[in-house]
Amino acid sequence: MKELKVLAINGSPHGEGGTFQAINIVAKELEKQGIKTEILQIGNKAIRGCQGCGTCKKGSTNGLCVFNDDEVNIAIEKMKTCDGLILGSPVYYAGVNGTMKSFLDRFFYAGASSLRHKVATSVVSVRRAGGVATFDQLNHFLYLAEALIVPSIYWNVVHGTNEDAIQQDKEGLQILENLGQNMAWLLKMREATKDSLAEPSPIASKTRTSFIR
Repeated sequence: MKELKVLAINGSPHGEGGTFQAINIVAKELEKQGIKTEILQIGNKAIRGCQGCGTCKKGSTNGLCVFNDDEVNIAIEKMKTCDGLILGSPVYYAGVNGTMKSFLDRFFYAGASSLRHKVATSVVSVRRAGGVATFDQLNHFLYLAEALIVPSIYWNVVHGTNEDAIQQDKEGLQILENLGQNMAWLLKMREATKDSLAEPSPIASKTRTSFIR
């Protein structure tokens, strides 16, 4: 079996804060199974939002965003050779922080084809409240990309903004450790069956229906 790789996106501006710690808990479980994780921190970068120009869908950018001056296209290129994805975000006003949202809008709109049927999950670090709303928001991106979403024993939210605080959230630690084990299993299962079980073909032309009559 080939070496499996996972790309993790750290949406926090803090390189080793709560979001990094949450990602790292999952990554340690993957490492136990021989799966490597690369963490790309984007939360401390200047990342512009999607302009809705549609250039990435016209074929002239080879599946990349037309803007090539930040981490979005770097992440898309990395995802093409990775087998799995972890999205990690802190909670800002009960939702994904602004830089992460700008990144996700462009990363998924331009590069969703590199995520189809790959194994993916989301993790959230929160001080007190808003974690489930943020977790739900992250998963919307994964569903639309047709990713294979990894389950755990509860929502993937851990309480704490630093390592010491997170270590006190025993249930949160168990959720993320279990998540890492399930992710490793799904990654290996997908790799083991990819040659014997054909994937469903992508929809050639998506139907778009307006609800305004």
